[in-house]
Amino acid sequence: MSKSLVVFEDSHWRGLRPLTDLTPVPALAFGASCLAERISTATGLQIAALAARADALTACRTKPRAAGGFESGVGTALFVNAAALPGAWLRELLAGDEPVAVTQGDRLLGARVAVEPARAALAASDVEAHLAGLGLPSHPAETRVIEHPWQLMEWNAEAITADLARLAAGQRGDVHASVAFLGDGRVSVELGARVDPFCVIDARNGPVVVRRRALVGAHTVLVGPCVVGEGTQLLGGMIARTTIGRECRIAGEVEDCVWQGFVNKRHHGFVGHSVIGEWVNLGALTTTSDLKNNYGTVRVTVDGSELDTGATKIGSVIGAHVKTGIGTLLPTGAVVGTGANLFGGGRFAPKSVPSFGWWDGKTMIEHRLERFIRTAQTAMSRRKEQAGTADELAWTKLFKATREERG
Repeated sequence: MSKSLVVFEDSHWRGLRPLTDLTPVPALAFGASCLAERISTATGLQIAALAARADALTACRTKPRAAGGFESGVGTALFVNAAALPGAWLRELLAGDEPVAVTQGDRLLGARVAVEPARAALAASDVEAHLAGLGLPSHPAETRVIEHPWQLMEWNAEAITADLARLAAGQRGDVHASVAFLGDGRVSVELGARVDPFCVIDARNGPVVVRRRALVGAHTVLVGPCVVGEGTQLLGGMIARTTIGRECRIAGEVEDCVWQGFVNKRHHGFVGHSVIGEWVNLGALTTTSDLKNNYGTVRVTVDGSELDTGATKIGSVIGAHVKTGIGTLLPTGAVVGTGANLFGGGRFAPKSVPSFGWWDGKTMIEHRLERFIRTAQTAMSRRKEQAGTADELAWTKLFKATREERG
């Protein structure tokens, strides 16, 4: 019996703020692609539909492609929680045909249903609640679930390695003869990509992929596991154990990070153990601290609650459309909300910056919405992306929804 795949975002998306303010959970970069595309690869099914918040789907420019509905003749539909990492539970869900819900505690990991109930679920305003109301037989399972932003960074290198375990090394792109390759050859430079003179690609500890149209500029060092997204430019420095989305501009020292896409960091400065949303611009010498002086575990504020990560290396979580000025310093475990503007160079920014905060190095006030919109429009046009009315409505809605966070 043929099957169709729906990747859905559940009600726990706020635990991944500010990354999910304008990016749906299925679109979050992770491993060699994004959460939804990893599920598609694991099941061998194309994504028929994404079920997530309409505003986030509208505002996000790095969301995966979906067919737009079920094909005729499809017998059953698989609904898979985007935050649940593939594993044995997903293979079992794929293997059967009878209706079932797969759960971990009180969280729905996935469900297998007939097409007509699936159509009704997809049309519902709350897919998760609709599926729960079907009274499906429940099957308990265990897997990793992305619940907090730092887990994207913490588990990312392992995910890249797993995703590229069967990587067929190839250098169809333009690779200069002086490039040094280290390791067992698990390097792929896709057609249309370019690697300039005197670069080092080190695959001794993990695979490296340079996607099509990407540029690895002279004197760049890439340390695997590492993925360089389509159209991204690396402009010197060392990039290690990192996923970089499409159309980014990155230079300097980067370690154990996840970059969503359309991010600018063209100059020197260290960004480590961090997760960065779409359309962020990090000014020259913007630097993150990812280790406390006492080597203690790092606490991070997520959606208004301070949580102990249990990890000793956490840099920054930076929401979409954030701008930092030259010399911005971000403390260990910093969270910078969507649309914030920081330009107090040479001073440590506050550890928690609200969405649409405007910090001048001394005081924090509210960013003016009209200024934010003009800046966002300009930034997007520089990557040949048009900000439309729907984008402005999504930004305005978020601005109003987060006003209390700014006091």
